[in-house]
Amino acid sequence: MLRHKDVPYRRVDLVAGVHRLVLRALGFRRMTVPALRMEGQRLQGTRAIALGLDTLVGGPTLLPSDPDRRQAALRAEAWGDEVLQPVPRRLAWAALKRDRSTLITYLEDARLGIPPPLAARTAPPVIRLSAHLNGATDEVVRLDLAALPGMIDRVDGLLTEGAIGSPDRNVADFQIATSVRLLMTFEDLDELLRDRPARRHALEVAPRYPGRTPRVFPADWLPTPPR
Repeated sequence: MLRHKDVPYRRVDLVAGVHRLVLRALGFRRMTVPALRMEGQRLQGTRAIALGLDTLVGGPTLLPSDPDRRQAALRAEAWGDEVLQPVPRRLAWAALKRDRSTLITYLEDARLGIPPPLAARTAPPVIRLSAHLNGATDEVVRLDLAALPGMIDRVDGLLTEGAIGSPDRNVADFQIATSVRLLMTFEDLDELLRDRPARRHALEVAPRYPGRTPRVFPADWLPTPPR
């Protein structure tokens, strides 16, 4: 969203799990990212950041001015934030518990304050803590994988409806496309996402997204791709 609005910024990546303490020390009220400090304000979450950017910065709007389009975008963003986003997050931590061999691919260009190879070597405690905090148990992950086809159908539907996918990107585009883009880093999901409008949208919004996870989940956990 910052690049879309042509706003210069400095990105700081926080170690998962530990980020909660850092945010509190920096004066943020909630323990969640993304978090943005701008012109004396502290904003957290895509909706709050989008509203703040539209208020403080000119350029393309992230919340449409038309009331119907604005409500459609807000509903889509809420679904993307509350329903879709937790799924790839849990899958990521569950996958890393099984195989850390490609962890460093996710750390490309990371700004953690330590070299990526060192971060990768010291990651096991962070992975265990983050998997626990996000509830990434085998039972939950199996349910997540079973629900994914319906979620991708929902993204495709939002594109058909025009709630997302127009040349005038809105907050829901950025919320949803980045979650789909993370799903695209799992080899286990290649067949599910192949040739889907959701995949094309994600590539348009976030063409560069680091990371790749090999096949790690049991075959009988994986959703059946559409014919």
